[in-house]
Amino acid sequence: MHSNCPHRTRKQQHGAALIELALIIPLLLLLTFITTEFGRAMYEYHALVKSVRDAARYLSVHPPGTHVEQARNLMVYGNLTAGDKPLVSNLTLANVPADTCCTWQPTGTAPIFQTVTVRITGYTFEPMVSGAFGVSLGGILSFPPITATMRAPT
Repeated sequence: MHSNCPHRTRKQQHGAALIELALIIPLLLLLTFITTEFGRAMYEYHALVKSVRDAARYLSVHPPGTHVEQARNLMVYGNLTAGDKPLVSNLTLANVPADTCCTWQPTGTAPIFQTVTVRITGYTFEPMVSGAFGVSLGGILSFPPITATMRAPT
């Protein structure tokens, strides 16, 4: 008769929820870290895409071969003059080499017009958390070259 008593089953289950929580918390934290780092990587990538687009737009209204230094600053610091804090971490003027960052080329057949292409190369994303609970979340992520092309004045 005592085996069917609901109080006895409840006492045997006491603490099971706490053990289940202790077992699942590392997995939930790991998923949180992965999601956060993926979001940061996407944010930095889109910030770089926007800065390249802004630089291409800036150069598209100036004569070919001019204002390259200002465009480089625009890509790295977000303004035309050099600053002390880049738009995203680990971005430097070395990622925007003066000799290859901005190129003008004729395009089309009739009429021929100029385009300007700007690029950021060699940027690497470093996660804030590289691992948790003995699981590696990935290391440094190298972005491919980010480019933008716009029509330039002839």
